[in-house]
Amino acid sequence: MKPRILIIKHGSLGDLLIAEGAIRDICEHHHGDDITVLTGPAYRRIFQRYPYVQHVLVDPRSPRWRIDRLFWLWREVQFSSYDIIYDLQKSSRTAFYRRLFAPRSAWSGSAPGSTIPFELPPQPHTLQEGYRAQLQAADVPVRFTLQPDLSWMIDDVSTILRDAGVDGPYVVLLPGASTRHAHKCWPHYAELANALLDKGLRVVTVPGPDDLAVCRGMPGTMLTGPGPFLDFFGLAGVLAGAAFVVGNDSGPTHMAALLGTPGVAFFGGSGRKYMRNMQRRNFSCLYSDNIADITVDEVLAAEVQKGSVTNDNHLQ
Repeated sequence: MKPRILIIKHGSLGDLLIAEGAIRDICEHHHGDDITVLTGPAYRRIFQRYPYVQHVLVDPRSPRWRIDRLFWLWREVQFSSYDIIYDLQKSSRTAFYRRLFAPRSAWSGSAPGSTIPFELPPQPHTLQEGYRAQLQAADVPVRFTLQPDLSWMIDDVSTILRDAGVDGPYVVLLPGASTRHAHKCWPHYAELANALLDKGLRVVTVPGPDDLAVCRGMPGTMLTGPGPFLDFFGLAGVLAGAAFVVGNDSGPTHMAALLGTPGVAFFGGSGRKYMRNMQRRNFSCLYSDNIADITVDEVLAAEVQKGSVTNDNHLQ
């Protein structure tokens, strides 16, 4: 029987995408083994498309008093008898799972009693540097952990763009964030959109459920595709084709940065410590203690520095 491997990664979206390289390294190391990912319901379709795993187990992350649902998950894990469990989530919930579901499986993580423990690198470090330390402790060769590859997520969106009248280079604005993190939202997107349109540039928004209202109130072209919203793969297609992306500290902005699209993200208040997870060669961050103090001119200057060209003109 093939060894059975379980990788735990619930979310959020940005953190999950950052972990893609580590997940691929685990899968490459266990090539030929039977590999399952345990994730949240929102990310089932992502891992169903992911080319390196065989199975997706959905964890609704029910409260502990829902004994029925915990029993269902316990039964699923016990039935599979995983040989090694890689806990990339490393939360209090997954520490509870280690005690409840898999006390005899080899466990890579930070939970008490982990059979493959590791030490995080000194602060400050990125999430990817933490994954590298975890995999090295488990003797997993690290090739992709620091360079995630999301090319497998990109759908062809040429028809969606053409039907919306977007027939040339475009700038994507991502004004949303989780409703639990409204403090992460830069408030000047409408002003930025007008400044870009005044320069003859195409402005595109790609709303999700939490930012549909703010996108409707902005100038530019709102892309929703054939349904109410683009799915993750349509979103990846739009972001991969953009000349430049401007967004908050959100999952879609992380997606743009990991796809290699030039862009800039906003951080405020206590968010400074998370900036290193967003920064890439072509993707920078703007920070202020009060996120509202970041100006439209600073964004336009950041675009010029990245060398993005739209309509054959720099934003100068």
